[in-house]
Amino acid sequence: MGSGGREHALAWKLAQSKDCEELHAAPGNPGIARVGHCHPVRAEDGEGLLAFCGEHEIDLVVVGPEAPLVAGLADQLRHAGVAVFGPSAAAAQIEGSKLFAKEIMASAGVPTAERLLAARPPCVVKVDGLAAGKGVFVCRTQAELDAGLQAAGGRGDSLLIEELLEGEEVSIFAVCDGREAQPLAPARDFKRVGDGDIGPNTGGMGAYSPVPTIGPAEVDELLATVHQPVLNELARRGSPFVGLLYAGLMLTDSGPRVLEFNCRFGDPETQSIMPRLEGDLLELLHAAATGRLSGGVQTGHESAVTVVLAAPDYPERNDAGSPIDGVAEAEATGALVFHAGTAMRGDGLVTNGGRILNITGVGEDLAAARAASYEGVGRISFAGMRCRTDIAAAAEARVG
Repeated sequence: MGSGGREHALAWKLAQSKDCEELHAAPGNPGIARVGHCHPVRAEDGEGLLAFCGEHEIDLVVVGPEAPLVAGLADQLRHAGVAVFGPSAAAAQIEGSKLFAKEIMASAGVPTAERLLAARPPCVVKVDGLAAGKGVFVCRTQAELDAGLQAAGGRGDSLLIEELLEGEEVSIFAVCDGREAQPLAPARDFKRVGDGDIGPNTGGMGAYSPVPTIGPAEVDELLATVHQPVLNELARRGSPFVGLLYAGLMLTDSGPRVLEFNCRFGDPETQSIMPRLEGDLLELLHAAATGRLSGGVQTGHESAVTVVLAAPDYPERNDAGSPIDGVAEAEATGALVFHAGTAMRGDGLVTNGGRILNITGVGEDLAAARAASYEGVGRISFAGMRCRTDIAAAAEARVG
């Protein structure tokens, strides 16, 4: 369920399963249509999706975006007997409300940024509710704080003021069945729109995996100190978390601190994690959805780098109807092209969103993966196309 680059990457991997007899997407996109069947049913249309599941005898629903989960779609489907990979509305509040997440972390003893009583720079201003990845304002100066408070206040939600943490960011995803958690490969994403991490926050302008400083031992330690206590606390409250628990972390000099939790796969980190995942994603997600999670998740030794191609005025405005050229040429180089905001106009592919395409390169190391990604980027064009040119550059230099 969903229509973005994350959903295309998930569909691409799910379709490779030996057990995948049919793959359907609601509503999907032109990229997903190459590996499955797309249907004009919105992710927010619970009744329509329920009827669709009955008509097509769906065995598993995988929910991509967060808004339907927070609204209770998984509850509606489960109540009708449909297996769902995605948390209940109560458990999805871990993303739906940052204030709720703070309460859960305090009860579970999970390290996080300190909440501030007054807004003074440096600090971070966060919108309490869902904001499509654009509700966080890093304020190092009074001018940035004034602008952040104005932008955040205009959304009408409660605000959270936190200390500004410094360090390296990392995203750790864990597949959960309500009790147990299995981690996926760590990744790092790039939120700011411009090179050098300047400009406004976006839904994400690129990602890479692995993260050189985070090995298997570090992942296991983070799972034990962050994800598992939150799982235990949610279960204790009668809201077991079934789905993908995503922790955005800052690795500070004083240890890891949670920046945020999300209740679904991250975008665009998923586009870098899926090509590295070994084994059967469908089997893994179905086991989690049915409470039978066991064993470990295997990740290949190759690296992956994803670059987002965005509309000229993103994140302020989307773009629709501009012809897109070069996708086949990019794929011919070996790059994976995941559709994020595209549509078909006749026989031609056109823009239909803010983040238009995600280009993922895979290679033996980050340098090779980065080169493969940007080679694919160089083959694609549409009016006003923009992207960051520094995705994974610092990590490549560090390991080089």
